[in-house]
Amino acid sequence: MKKELFYGKGMNLIQNDFPDIYEAIVGLNEAVYTGKTLDYKTQKLIAVAIVASHSDDRAIERQIKSAINELGATKDEIMDVLRIVLLTSGMPRFVKAVKILYDVEKK
Repeated sequence: MKKELFYGKGMNLIQNDFPDIYEAIVGLNEAVYTGKTLDYKTQKLIAVAIVASHSDDRAIERQIKSAINELGATKDEIMDVLRIVLLTSGMPRFVKAVKILYDVEKK
């Protein structure tokens, strides 16, 4: 199961000022990332593909970092899901996500 880690800049504010909402978010996260049928790494790779298809730079970077740092996802595994983004969402979104992957890898 995923460790509790949220990247949104406002999450610490929500945790401190609205603990009931924060706990609901934690519960939702636990309900989604169960690893029951698909292991957590596969679920994370799906998340990478989804944010890449939305072309959200910050979310792409965070999901890729999380996949690599938390789960040991490889560049090749991430490229496999980005190939699907190329097919389903187009060249610009694919190229943007690949650039972000390479930038993350350099850091």
